[in-house]
Parts: sequence; C-alpha cells; structure tokens
Amino acid sequence: MSVRRVVPNIRSEATEESREFYGLLGFEEVMNQGWIVTFASPTVPTAQVSVMTGDMTAPVTPDLSVEVDDVDAAYAEVRASGAEIVHPLQDEEWGVRRFFVRDPNGRVVNVLSHR
Repeated sequence: MSVRRVVPNIRSEATEESREFYGLLGFEEVMNQGWIVTFASPTVPTAQVSVMTGDMTAPVTPDLSVEVDDVDAAYAEVRASGAEIVHPLQDEEWGVRRFFVRDPNGRVVNVLSHR
C-alpha cells in the first residue's frame, strides 16, 4: 500500500474567506461539494488544503485525509491493529471509498481511495 497524498481538513464556515486567503498563497479551488472545498497548488497538485463545514455522511469531521492506493488493505491493517474505527468502510456517492480512524493523538483520519 502506498500513500498518494495527505490533505489537512479545516472545519470552518468561512469558505469564501478561505478561498481568498489560500488564493493569496497560490492555491486554486479544485473541488467544491458545498460542504467541502479543496484548494490545490497548480504546480504541485497533491499539495492541498480542504475546508469543511462538516462531513456529509460521517458523524464527525476528519482532521486530515490520507489517500492510499488500496483502501481495503489499509482498512484490514488498521482493524487488525485494534485502532478505533470512527466511520465504517463504505463507498460514497462522490466517487471515493473511505473509512475514518482515530490516531493515537485523538485526531480523526479519513483514509480513502478514489474509485
């Protein structure tokens, strides 16, 4: 299993202000689902920041997202470790398969693969 990207998720209602601020740093909006907006560097597309009002299908807002090449393998490994699964592995309507796990620092990590 390999990591494709890591994205910090900022819980906020200030999406327009965030768009303007991250634009000052050279980021461009690359995704807007209404409840989550992702900004990326046009020269390094995996350098990203997301701003979320809340998660659409999960009970909590994740602190960061980790995209892996095989989310099923990651899920099996995390479950075997005994880590707390916060949101079960499932396919989402916006084209990802994901689960949430709590890390040793209490942070919620969204682990995902694009379908």
